[in-house]
Amino acid sequence: MGIRATGATPEELFEALGLGLFALITDLRKVRPTQERTVTASAADAVGLAVAFLNALLLLQQTEGFLVGELHARPVGSPPTAILATARGEPFDPERHPRRIEVKAVTMHQATVDLALGRARVIVDI
Repeated sequence: MGIRATGATPEELFEALGLGLFALITDLRKVRPTQERTVTASAADAVGLAVAFLNALLLLQQTEGFLVGELHARPVGSPPTAILATARGEPFDPERHPRRIEVKAVTMHQATVDLALGRARVIVDI
């Protein structure tokens, strides 16, 4: 199972990756942006940064039950070696949020990130 994302800018690409992760977990249309969390990640290269960022988002979901419905990422550096993101959403509510796939981890296996072309692919463990 994986996430393929595109974005015209690094910001849009990382946002698409993050929302792609949560689209695997639930129906994003049902997630209301009632609460806000800050998520940070850093790594030496774009692939490591994407994996670290997605794992930070996944940790938020696993520890707090928080579902992200809106995401605003700000990559830091050129090329980026860190991300500061604002995640908006709400805690999981079984009455409103359908369970899709349980994502256990985001892996480096076959992960690719091309910032110049605005494309990324990341594999997740389910």
